[in-house]
Amino acid sequence: MGAVEIWNAMEVAEEARENPNLSSDIRSSSLTVDHSLSLPHMKPRIIELCKDLFKKWSELDDSRFSVETVSGGITNLLLKASVKEESGNDVSVTVRLYGPNTEYVINRERELQAIKYLSAAGFGAKLLGVFGNGMVQSFINARTLIESDMRKPKIAAEIAKQLRKFHEVEIPGSKEPQLWIDISKFFEKASVLEFDDSEKQRMYKMISFKEIHDEIVELKELTGLLNAPVVFAHNDLLCGNLMVNDEEEKLYLIDFEYGSYNYRGFDIGNHFNEYAGYDCDYSLYPNKDEQYHFFRHYLQPDNPLEVPDKDIEALYVESNTYMLASHLYWALWGIIQAKMSPIDFDYLNYFFLRYNEYKRQKEKSFLLARSYLSGSGTR
Repeated sequence: MGAVEIWNAMEVAEEARENPNLSSDIRSSSLTVDHSLSLPHMKPRIIELCKDLFKKWSELDDSRFSVETVSGGITNLLLKASVKEESGNDVSVTVRLYGPNTEYVINRERELQAIKYLSAAGFGAKLLGVFGNGMVQSFINARTLIESDMRKPKIAAEIAKQLRKFHEVEIPGSKEPQLWIDISKFFEKASVLEFDDSEKQRMYKMISFKEIHDEIVELKELTGLLNAPVVFAHNDLLCGNLMVNDEEEKLYLIDFEYGSYNYRGFDIGNHFNEYAGYDCDYSLYPNKDEQYHFFRHYLQPDNPLEVPDKDIEALYVESNTYMLASHLYWALWGIIQAKMSPIDFDYLNYFFLRYNEYKRQKEKSFLLARSYLSGSGTR
């Protein structure tokens, strides 16, 4: 990351320290950690970072520290750093390294601003410090969900309840929904790329940006007619961003890097798309009964069986129309990542998987929305 991003992170941390209503102990360090290092080579750098951020650890011997990988997503690397303090206490923190070049698709300042308020509202891990290319958070003692967990009725109900609470958090600043702004930015970046790799360039040339542009315009117009509520949305609720402590039966929403004010239906439709996993097996997309179960717990967490049918129907249409926007969003994201990310993942193929699924679902979803808007309901 460049100096500008580091400066922004420092500025946000400084502001957080000065806000009496929020955590007053957010620390900052100008150190960076090379994402490409192997764990043994990265460990001394992580220890140095921890000592720089947490002064009470600065004199401790390196042998008191241990570092292990928690997960490596396709944008971030999560590490667990543990230290045995002089008192004998074992303390762990999570070190999150931003993926290289992710500032092309993620607004880090927006993320750091939101994370303070979400943390104050009880969501995710507590932000403890920021550094040149990442952040340090409290360690959550829980396991990351796998795709099949999300469709278990008990877990699905809990995700719905938590998401409802998440959507009720107030984040200061503009409440303008970001979906079409972000898609437009992604489109501008994605449509002017050139790849050094000839096979990637050949695949890239097969993409019709004129066609994608027309799809964006048409879908934006249709979704605009639904008058979906605008909420502070997670925008990336895949299984890797959900954790559960099975013993305590406690669910955690984590990683708010794509969070912004957005349309309620986009957040839910995007979550349903994630049932398919990175392999994009859309036969796993939740059926109507599974969706209705989710909607009942989202709309009335305390009385899920008393939700009026018309409210469920409206959310069903909204979510399954914005589901299309989720495909366009991540398809375009995939093209940019194919160019910018050094992570070994076939992002261009991911574009085609998402865009082809958009085209497969378009007619059915448009029909559903138009039929609902004309007053004939979803049946």
